[in-house]
Amino acid sequence: MINAQLLHPTSIVIIGGSNNTHKPGGAITRNLINGNFEGTLRIVNPKEDEVQGIRAFHDVKELPPTDLAILVVAARFCPDYVDYLAKEKQVRAFIIISAGFSEETPEGAALEQRILDTCRQYGCALIGPNCIGLLTRCHHSVFTKPIPRLTPKGVDFISGSGATAVYVLESAVSKGLPFNSVWSVGNGHQIGIEDVLEYMDEHFDAERDSLIKLLYIENIADPDKLLFHATSLIRKGCRIAAIKAGSSESGSRAASSHTGAIASSDSAVEALFRKAGIVRCFSREELTTVGCIFTLPRFTGKNFAIVTHAGGPGVMLTDALSKGGMNVPALSGTAAEELKSKLLPGSSVANPIDILATGTPEHLAIAIDYCEHRFDDIDAIMVIFGTPGLVQLYETYDVLHRKIQECQKPIFPILPSVNTAGPEVHEFLKKGHVNFSDEVTLATALTQVMKTPAPADQNVVINGVDVPRIRRIIDSIAEEGFLPPALVHDLLSAAGIATVPEFVSADKDELFTFANRCGYPVVAKVVGPVHKSDVGGVALNIRSREVLEAEFNRMMNIEGATAVMVQKMLKGTELFVGAKYEQRFGHVVLCGLGGIFVEVLRDVSSGLAPLSYEEANSMIHSLRAYKILKGTRGQQGINERKYAEIIVRLSTLLRFATEIKEMDINPLLADGDEIIAVDARILVCK
Repeated sequence: MINAQLLHPTSIVIIGGSNNTHKPGGAITRNLINGNFEGTLRIVNPKEDEVQGIRAFHDVKELPPTDLAILVVAARFCPDYVDYLAKEKQVRAFIIISAGFSEETPEGAALEQRILDTCRQYGCALIGPNCIGLLTRCHHSVFTKPIPRLTPKGVDFISGSGATAVYVLESAVSKGLPFNSVWSVGNGHQIGIEDVLEYMDEHFDAERDSLIKLLYIENIADPDKLLFHATSLIRKGCRIAAIKAGSSESGSRAASSHTGAIASSDSAVEALFRKAGIVRCFSREELTTVGCIFTLPRFTGKNFAIVTHAGGPGVMLTDALSKGGMNVPALSGTAAEELKSKLLPGSSVANPIDILATGTPEHLAIAIDYCEHRFDDIDAIMVIFGTPGLVQLYETYDVLHRKIQECQKPIFPILPSVNTAGPEVHEFLKKGHVNFSDEVTLATALTQVMKTPAPADQNVVINGVDVPRIRRIIDSIAEEGFLPPALVHDLLSAAGIATVPEFVSADKDELFTFANRCGYPVVAKVVGPVHKSDVGGVALNIRSREVLEAEFNRMMNIEGATAVMVQKMLKGTELFVGAKYEQRFGHVVLCGLGGIFVEVLRDVSSGLAPLSYEEANSMIHSLRAYKILKGTRGQQGINERKYAEIIVRLSTLLRFATEIKEMDINPLLADGDEIIAVDARILVCK
């Protein structure tokens, strides 16, 4: 629980406050004093009479009632302190910096549980243990540096790691990114990242609160809570970016399907972030760069003008933006010629607009004005301006400062000379701006922002899916494992997913009859072995009864074979849809190119069931192979609407059949307007 005593205490006591600022107890005392805490600051230190100019109490029994206690003592002492302070001194909020709890040993976990029980009994808020503290505009209750610039509209940063929080702050301060609060939740068993988001959501005030949230997550304890409150905050106007560490974690169970081999806990994270509208980042630099992007005016276009006095960085930025799916359109016509005439001879206005190394602040202003007023198809402006160390840039950055204030189009300042022009950059940042010192990092972060969809609708799309029939089929299954083809066909039919005509039998005469009825050519597949291709259990383009008979005889001799399936031979673009159940997250749905491509290229996109049509379309469009699906080099594209519909229908099936733990539909064959499931596997565990 988060309460007023934690956020706005009128009094704070540091248990273990010190004169030695090289120790956490001394450093946190220094930060609270330097942060101009307006309430009463108290210190408990049995060996000192005064700590950094503040009278010290030798024993907690001497304390008057206090709102917030910060504990910087050995773990073994903390439970007794918490119990006494909550019971006798009416302390209702605790920040425990100390380590040595559940993150280390079972004995430490027992100590932590005692603290949690006491906090629950007295209604106390608890940050930590094992954290760097809490930094707000009210009180700087952290023992670390740097202390960033704090402002009401700065970033709210929530971290599951104290050390990582410090490194993120280091990265952010150099960019000029301001903060509103920094939450280091430590072990987070009472107040975790999801709980902080919940509080921010339920108490949100658009006029007062920060609209930017950055997260560093090591463990998602409650995916549903994270999804709900992140989605709610974003719909209220906030923007959220997050790092989820541990993305290389492998699955705990051996994969028995294509989806099982590809999907992982990281697929679930990717799907959760996509559903919530959270921008996913993969490094501290990327996270703080996205945070800086969030401070600029929003825009929806993808066309950028680059104004530079150095050709190379302009080219690298152009390449990086293009790689990310954005445009640096060529500038031409009357306006471009006018601009060129006002710049130095040799300048280029093709885009990037290169005003040359000898370009003046006036030339920079002219180029920005033309991008703002004369080039209508430009959505945002990127300005690269550093120095070789021969001149000062105060006047140039003053021009940039004014233009950022005047222009309606966002301006991204890329000021790379943080050493040779350090004072000038610092002065620019003091005016409330941010700096993207590396152009490629900016483009990479901007790509992540632009490709992140809006929060998805959480409603289940029924749309003709026969839910009662699905439940009857699932409830009738007696044994766990992969379902026989007939039940797979029935489930797909109940979901409204078209399947290729097929017949399964161990009697070859029955198979001959079916093949004659549906017409040759046909496909034969062994029934029994899970991975049919690996054991030679698939034969394509069978054009006669004689060949079918030979394949039947061969397949029935394959180890584990129980029957043979015959299907009508179809052609088309091979697609893939699959799903895997991830503990706590639910079903992760994957889509991509099918056949062998799903195994070789692993170009798949993930979503968290249940899915909306908007989510399904976003998944399809995010595939690297989307150009193939759309149609390229004269080839017909697939029916994207139908593909999205199948993805949504599959997610609805899974919503009402949580017993399904893995499934593949591979391939789905897309031919013209039709998309038909050719082969599918479903693993059920009750």
